[in-house]
Amino acid sequence: MYPELFTVFGVTVSTFGLMLAVAFLVGSWLAGVRMEEEGLDREQASSILIYVIVGGILGAKLYYAVDVSIRDADRSFWELFLSRDGITWYGGLLLGTLAGALGCRIHGISVKRFADCAAVPAAIGQAIGRLGCFLVGDDYGRATDVAWGVRFPRGAPPVDFPVHPTQLYEAAWLLLVAALLWRRRKASPFLFGEYAALNGLGRIVIENWRVNPSVALGMTEPQWIGAGLIAAGLGGWLYFSSARRAAA
Repeated sequence: MYPELFTVFGVTVSTFGLMLAVAFLVGSWLAGVRMEEEGLDREQASSILIYVIVGGILGAKLYYAVDVSIRDADRSFWELFLSRDGITWYGGLLLGTLAGALGCRIHGISVKRFADCAAVPAAIGQAIGRLGCFLVGDDYGRATDVAWGVRFPRGAPPVDFPVHPTQLYEAAWLLLVAALLWRRRKASPFLFGEYAALNGLGRIVIENWRVNPSVALGMTEPQWIGAGLIAAGLGGWLYFSSARRAAA
């Protein structure tokens, strides 16, 4: 694996950092395309995505720092929050969504319309981020003897035996989700709700090959969050579907 690309003036550029930047650039471009399709000003995509990026990174770091500091009393919140390592996608999704909604309010854009425009970019951006996790050897799965098992000798933490490359499983699932959402972008009553539900479903399934401990009823923390995403996504979809039928 290739956790570090190069060092410039004492600052190390990681492969995950590069893939995160690519994810945001691709997401911004796709969001602009979708906004233009919906009759919105595509130039505003970059403005709103600044809110999403700042909120997403802050939320991902906050979630990681709180979660790890609770489970490991020897590591302080601020040590974890200020470190370059460690972000948690779901924290980024939550705060990034809230920050994006705030940006929409400030710039006078419909939150629902922008959320629908962001559904496909979010799935693709998340997939690119998971490829970054694979390149740095983070978030891999359980030991396995399948032919496609991968060793991460420089991973976080290092592992010298084959494990499930669950980062690639999730990236593949998210790309399929993005393709489905793209096909449904004109028909769906709430595209972002479909993204949230499918995101949660994929994580619930893929967790079966990961190493996170169960926290309640045999489910891991990400599985519970995935269940919450399914409930929220389906709830929003049913609400907007009913509203569409009532307006017809």
